[in-house]
Amino acid sequence: MQDAQPIPAVDPKALVHSLSHAAEVCRAKGQYRQAEPLYRQALVLAETRLWADHLEVAGILNNLGILYKYTGQFAEAGRLYRRALEIMEAALGPDHTEVATLYHNLGGLEHARGRHSEGEPLVRRSVEIREKALRHDSVEVAADLAAPAAVLDGQGKYDESEPLYRRALVIFERVHGPEHYEIAINLNNLAALYHARGQWADAELLYRRALAMKEKLLGPEHPDVAMTLNNFAVLLKARGRPEEAARHYRRALTIFELGLGPDHSKVITCRENYHRLLEGFQLYEG
Repeated sequence: MQDAQPIPAVDPKALVHSLSHAAEVCRAKGQYRQAEPLYRQALVLAETRLWADHLEVAGILNNLGILYKYTGQFAEAGRLYRRALEIMEAALGPDHTEVATLYHNLGGLEHARGRHSEGEPLVRRSVEIREKALRHDSVEVAADLAAPAAVLDGQGKYDESEPLYRRALVIFERVHGPEHYEIAINLNNLAALYHARGQWADAELLYRRALAMKEKLLGPEHPDVAMTLNNFAVLLKARGRPEEAARHYRRALTIFELGLGPDHSKVITCRENYHRLLEGFQLYEG
């Protein structure tokens, strides 16, 4: 008979990394409901087997906050971001680039909540930290430039936001080449800016480019693809092309409902947009 074999001890940090990685993979695929329990398991393990103020904990808090922003759980996302910020500032100091990331995310959360003026000082603080620590043409700075641009858009300050988007795009394209997720995000936002200004032809070109890029990078059923489909449909309705707009709305709704569930705020907004289109142009669902 063989002697009993001891069970090897499990490194808690390695297990935290494994759970976090699995959660990140799910989130990147738009599988938000699968990602949440993985993040939660990683967080509990990190808090109990490491320390509650460990940087590993802060990283999970931040990533779970990003997930909750995507799923529309804004209050919970804000609580997680602020706790992560407290840990990061205590451990790394107020001018560390990881601290800038938390300010960026907090500002982006306020933008998502429609509280643009509240988000502006947060994202500007992020840019301030990064420009002090890094080169002004780094991709990290470029990512932060897009955040104040978005909150400026929300306040109708398009003349201030457009140069920020343009500067960010130049940096992203120089570093990443012509196709990258950050480029797709900026193209979508710049298209929305042109739509708001009435530059509809320019907006359509940018939406088409952003949509093609997101489909290639994320897959055709990702919720982020649905967001651009919805935005593009709004423009197509304004341009007097209701049938084309309806097709985009229907596809966006299918993707949103599959990934986010029928009661998510993005699903509700997209469904309302679609029904207003049908009523306004006397179209039939199909």
